[in-house]
Amino acid sequence: MTLTRHKPNHRMSQAVRAGDMVYLAGQIPDQRDAGIEEQTAETLAKIDALLDELGGSKSDLVSVQIWLHHMDDFAGMNTAWDAWVDPQNPPARATGGAALASAPSGVRIEIISVAYLPAD
Repeated sequence: MTLTRHKPNHRMSQAVRAGDMVYLAGQIPDQRDAGIEEQTAETLAKIDALLDELGGSKSDLVSVQIWLHHMDDFAGMNTAWDAWVDPQNPPARATGGAALASAPSGVRIEIISVAYLPAD
């Protein structure tokens, strides 16, 4: 099995391919003062961009973990999620509350995902 790191830096990689599985690092929004729907949409767009760079799409997602700073944001997050997710290929998903202590102030969401992208 081949292991490839995508966009590594001194601390982490944005994605790691292990064979046909791709593990994306937790993605957070840049807009710190935006509402949860906007932060969710921006974070999902980052996932789209990473998957596109790796030759995949949201339809290839296998598993997603969503971490919310405030569980009161659950409904707003779901509004953005429902507008984005491929209803024919929804991934397994878990959502939980977390302090997001290592994220910059104002970040309300972090999304971690795994995709199946068969090597060519």
